[in-house]
Amino acid sequence: MKFSVNTLCPCGSQKKYKKCCKIFHDGKIPSSALELMKSRYSAYAVGNWEYIINTTHVNNPDYLNNSYSWENSIKQFIKQTNFNSLEIISYTQGMLESYVTFRANIEINKVDSSFEEKSKFVKENDKWFYLSGEFSQ
Repeated sequence: MKFSVNTLCPCGSQKKYKKCCKIFHDGKIPSSALELMKSRYSAYAVGNWEYIINTTHVNNPDYLNNSYSWENSIKQFIKQTNFNSLEIISYTQGMLESYVTFRANIEINKVDSSFEEKSKFVKENDKWFYLSGEFSQ
């Protein structure tokens, strides 16, 4: 998927992608779980599977030691999905543990597959990681 750096960022910030989530995709460390959550959504939207893998905690149930298989799974999901919008519902920031509840408005193979998730993030070595999520439709 081609994505212009001058397009509005998929995270919903109303900033251009190059001034928003792209800075995290290029290596800046998110300072909060909320920044990480938004940048992960944007990574899916722009097709940056590496960022998804690199920001997932090793204790996440989806974390695979076989990175080739995991990479292909993420790529397939991205390929068949339209990422329409992101809504932040609530955010609880802790020192080492944070929660973000959001609604992802997506279509998979042109079928509405929107969902809500309460995501748990943990901070290790001054870096936030996605640990787990509880879904609801």
